[in-house]
Amino acid sequence: MSGVSLAVPLSRRLLAEFLGTALLVAVVVGSGIAAETLSPEDVGLQLLQNSTATVLGLAVLIVWFGPVSGAHFNPVVSVADWFLGRRSGTGLRPREVAAYAVAQVGGGIAGAVLANVMFEVDQRLSTKDRLGSGHLVAEVVATAGLVALIFALVRTGRGALAAPAVGAYIGAAYWFTSSTSFANPAVTIGRVFTDTFAGIAPGSAPAFVGMQLLGLVVGVALTLALHPTPTPTPTPTVEENR
Repeated sequence: MSGVSLAVPLSRRLLAEFLGTALLVAVVVGSGIAAETLSPEDVGLQLLQNSTATVLGLAVLIVWFGPVSGAHFNPVVSVADWFLGRRSGTGLRPREVAAYAVAQVGGGIAGAVLANVMFEVDQRLSTKDRLGSGHLVAEVVATAGLVALIFALVRTGRGALAAPAVGAYIGAAYWFTSSTSFANPAVTIGRVFTDTFAGIAPGSAPAFVGMQLLGLVVGVALTLALHPTPTPTPTPTVEENR
């Protein structure tokens, strides 16, 4: 995740970000609909089913699209990639960040619509109000942790661990945050477009996005405090290669 290959044409990277974010939201929304159908009387089991599918789906999508676009699927990750890589020239450029964000938001909306179609759910905006003070604090925590984790891996040469590590973090954050860890403006906007288990009402979304942006700032600050300079990827020794 992150670690964008700037040698890949921008058009291909944007396609990967659109498809990856769309499929991520389709996994989140689709598994939520399936959970409601299969376990209608047990909300805890619904959340377990939803979070398990999200962990597995996210890990697969990072492996799939990571070599093309860095598998951001999240505007806050793209902004952090630009900010932390701007001096070394390894991060996205500002216009690329904007293009990534447009592709990610478009993909998020498309993914919600696709899930609705697959499960034959009416296409309407969510009515699920999530605007509580605890939810907003949770989004700061969830987003800050996500950004700090991703760039700890990137800056210590362990990007290959992103798929399992990020999947595991999001799976855990489903349960230890009261908001169930949206931690992603594109996913938040996408989930407005489904009136199902995973939806969020339009009136709640702006505050969620605002807290995610605050979480971005906290996550970048933590990254710079813990890993002020990137560590080169270790070169395997002769013994390690045996």
